[in-house]
Amino acid sequence: MASDRLRILGDAKFQNPRLLLGFSGWMDGGDVSTGTVKTLVNKLYARRIAEIDHQGFYLYSFPGAMEVTSLFRPRCQIRKGVIRELVFPENVFYAAQEQDLILFMGKEPNLKWVEYADCVFSLCKRFGVQSICFIGSVAGLVPHTRAPQFFCSVSNAEARPRFESLGIKLSDYEGPASVTTYLTMRAKDEGIEMVALVATVPAYVQGVNPKCVAAVTKTIAGILGLHLDLEDLQVAADEFERRLTEVVQEQPELAESVTKLEQDYDNEIFSEMGDLKNWLHQKGVRLD
Repeated sequence: MASDRLRILGDAKFQNPRLLLGFSGWMDGGDVSTGTVKTLVNKLYARRIAEIDHQGFYLYSFPGAMEVTSLFRPRCQIRKGVIRELVFPENVFYAAQEQDLILFMGKEPNLKWVEYADCVFSLCKRFGVQSICFIGSVAGLVPHTRAPQFFCSVSNAEARPRFESLGIKLSDYEGPASVTTYLTMRAKDEGIEMVALVATVPAYVQGVNPKCVAAVTKTIAGILGLHLDLEDLQVAADEFERRLTEVVQEQPELAESVTKLEQDYDNEIFSEMGDLKNWLHQKGVRLD
């Protein structure tokens, strides 16, 4: 039951709260999903008000090569033979009361999506949440010199014009689903409006992408009506782009590919996932 898995750590009062979700795992390319939420938690001095117990929601033992199975296991730290730390996945809700905002950062569950969603919607009911926004990120044909593109799916068709007016494209997708898809589908029955907003990030850039984190944070802040000083993010983004461009220019073949990618991006040649996969496979990069 949700009441057994959702732990309320503190009270908070809101007028008309919104909930912003970020998940590690399936749609956290460049650490943009979790990075955006973490940035806002810090900028807004948000405090913990609830958490979802990790037990029963995750696979820790998974068959396959170590490179794959290691992605599923808890993290530990051992120093001089002594176990210092064993860290299980966290799923935490934070309150930014002045902004009427609840922020959530967690790890997408491997198991029991229905029960996990029960916890999320129980939290919404307790604090009166009427709208949810998920921010995610996936690999796309976006050069590192350009801003990420955004796609969205919504729980109610009536919400589509609002996001289209912001220049956000509506998703046309068929394939493996995420827990976010389930949450969005169920939100309508819960009487809550939900949007899943997904940014495309450069597929050839591995690890944290400060430029995309900055761009997405700025977009989300605008959508939520948050007035924040994001100058430090922009400085980090500019430096990241500068250093990455230097690396690219040192490899003529890669530089040529990026130039072509910039042209294709500006001309909006790639609009389908199949185009993305085919292009990346030609360059020796696989998404599966």
